[in-house]
Amino acid sequence: MFLLTGPTAVGKTELSIRWAEQNNAEILSCDSLLFYKGMDIGTAKPSAKERSRVTHHGIDLVESCEQFDIGRYLEYSKKVVEDIWSREKKVLITGGSGFYLKSFFAPVVDTIVIEDSVKNKVDQIFKFEGLDGLVQELKRRNQGEDFQIDLNNPRRVIPSLERCIQTGKSIRALRAEFESSDFPFKETPCCSCLLSRSKSLLHKRVSKRAQEMLENGLVEEVEKLIELGIKQNPSAANSIGYRESIEFLENSEMDEMQLYEKIVTNTNRLIKKQGTWFRTQIQWDQFVDLDTGVEVVDLLFGSP
Repeated sequence: MFLLTGPTAVGKTELSIRWAEQNNAEILSCDSLLFYKGMDIGTAKPSAKERSRVTHHGIDLVESCEQFDIGRYLEYSKKVVEDIWSREKKVLITGGSGFYLKSFFAPVVDTIVIEDSVKNKVDQIFKFEGLDGLVQELKRRNQGEDFQIDLNNPRRVIPSLERCIQTGKSIRALRAEFESSDFPFKETPCCSCLLSRSKSLLHKRVSKRAQEMLENGLVEEVEKLIELGIKQNPSAANSIGYRESIEFLENSEMDEMQLYEKIVTNTNRLIKKQGTWFRTQIQWDQFVDLDTGVEVVDLLFGSP
């Protein structure tokens, strides 16, 4: 397998299509927003013309009101990869969603089932003792170990405590078991390439893309999606471009310039977070600076 990624607006779409055309490959998207039908403009989804050049997978899988999670993606991606290989073609994975990217390199979901009695026990601690009570119970069960989780965030503390109670194991032990566990592509070599551009050029591309999205009807797209129930799906409704447009449609005091500025600001913040993730989560085989005018032939990827 081959994986081509980079931050939002770096230019993944065209380069991935060109590489796939020249290397007898099909593209598997790991962008968590391209799964949703109707979310076209705000996600910069490859157009019908672009998809006609190369077969794409992982696009328009479910309605925008329906959540598509990592578990479903793991099942889907495994079937897609096996199907592409059966036709003696290469697989090119592309997208910028870190959690989904990592699923090709490491385990991303555990198989621990939390019983209702355990959930109720943790709920009662939180209800009567608050976050401090949760943290104290977590510390008691881990005997001074370094948790490596945000103890100020109940969304991190609660599942950690639930897993400790359910299994009777410490976070360190659970983490070691998880990191050594199987995942769909554990035995599959994957050559990876990380694309980059200078911060100033990325920001210019973000500004241009935001303007084009609004000119091409992003607000009208979001109006239709609201009617189709997008707000029932927080993963979709809270994504950049969509949450700002929903706010715009529901806030009569917000004008189009403020909408544009919010989309640009939040996209640039996302790019900063992506940069941190790319630096710390995966060891890349190749780095390519697109400011230098790279050609597809320069994407060698190594030999999987």
